[in-house]
Amino acid sequence: MILIVGSLEIRAFGHPNVTARHRTTMELTREREITRRADCVVGVRASHGAASLPTWLRRHLLSGGWISLTLSVGGMDFTFYARGDGRLTLRSEDEIVVRRSLYVDDRTVAVEATASAADVPRPMVRALRRGLPLILVIKPKAGRTPGDPPASTIP
Repeated sequence: MILIVGSLEIRAFGHPNVTARHRTTMELTREREITRRADCVVGVRASHGAASLPTWLRRHLLSGGWISLTLSVGGMDFTFYARGDGRLTLRSEDEIVVRRSLYVDDRTVAVEATASAADVPRPMVRALRRGLPLILVIKPKAGRTPGDPPASTIP
């Protein structure tokens, strides 16, 4: 049985080079600067990397548990879902990456995401380009809610 604990708030900032065009990943980084080639990055100067996620969230992700992720920027919110995976290493000190695919590396915190950087609403991307603060709230999910992936994919 998994104990579901509150939520984690990760703080970051937009950057003039945020394009949010990547179709399969979304990333927050602790780095201060990015180039336009970093088309999956939606936030810089993040307060966390994968390695600093709290134990309760790490356990939930490593058990394959589902999470909701809500990006908040300039009064706008965008929520999507993803799941953990027993193959996660959660070792990256600097990045948090959420993927649509099943690919896992040290930066990956969740897979089978229902959205990627390219799905972030364009008004939110414009706000990020102005350097506005970004808050990512990650909440573990114990069951299904509207908008979840098909039941056959939820453990």
